Amino acid sequence: MSVEVASVPLTALAWASGSSTCPNDFKLISTTFDGSNANFGKGFGMKSSYYLCCSSMPQGSIIADIQFVSEKESLPSGFYYIAEFLEPRASVSKKKRLCVKSVTFNTADVAVLDVQLTAKSKVILPHYTCIGDMNGFVLWCKKGRVRPLPKPRSINLDMRELSLEKGEAEPQSPAHISAASRPIQPNKLSKRRSTLEIKEGVYDTGNIYSISAMDGVPFALHPKFDCQPNGNVPLVNLNNIQIKSITDIENEYNYSFTVEKTAADRPQFRSVLQSLEA
Repeated sequence: MSVEVASVPLTALAWASGSSTCPNDFKLISTTFDGSNANFGKGFGMKSSYYLCCSSMPQGSIIADIQFVSEKESLPSGFYYIAEFLEPRASVSKKKRLCVKSVTFNTADVAVLDVQLTAKSKVILPHYTCIGDMNGFVLWCKKGRVRPLPKPRSINLDMRELSLEKGEAEPQSPAHISAASRPIQPNKLSKRRSTLEIKEGVYDTGNIYSISAMDGVPFALHPKFDCQPNGNVPLVNLNNIQIKSITDIENEYNYSFTVEKTAADRPQFRSVLQSLEA
């Protein structure tokens, strides 16, 4: 037995005593998925009947979630109990109540598309989420995206088709389309690269975003650091360098902390330290 799923999200759920009290814009769920009578009022001592009904008519909001709440639980934030279209003396059990959460269509990403009922058995509906059981029936809902996921933006590898001056791309000719369908050849380096850049191969000229600000600027040392014109390297006098041992270094930078110890022994400082430690 196949499950037919609505193409639009549900906008409301309600209880109705039967087809006579069910509103015109609601659909009465009179039979479960496995063919049983979907009367929630059946059982010992139950004199009135009530069925679950749903609506997909536009009402400014759609159902985003469904929950069962027992009489000892508080109503979750953003949820409300569904409406009741019953006969004058009919009533719905308050031991476990059905509540829904509605959101506006513009702010919803996922919504409830369909609900199904099954008898309390081992029947499992594929692609449906089990909400819970009530009066011998299990409620299932199917959720789906209201709007499709945004497609990732693709960047054309041939950036030459973009006209930066006009602000928009020119239409592609058949020759360009056939050229774009051919296999992409390895990128070649521009002739204006320096010799160092050609050897390293660190630039990719496939698109304009790989062009560096230093592209075409020759590499040269500042004359201050260029010693080749004179050919003379200044000699450094190493006779004044004194090599110190570890003992000499420890003696030179030894500090006894006498001033700090003397200050810490004063009564006023002791009282401050004791108050901080307390």
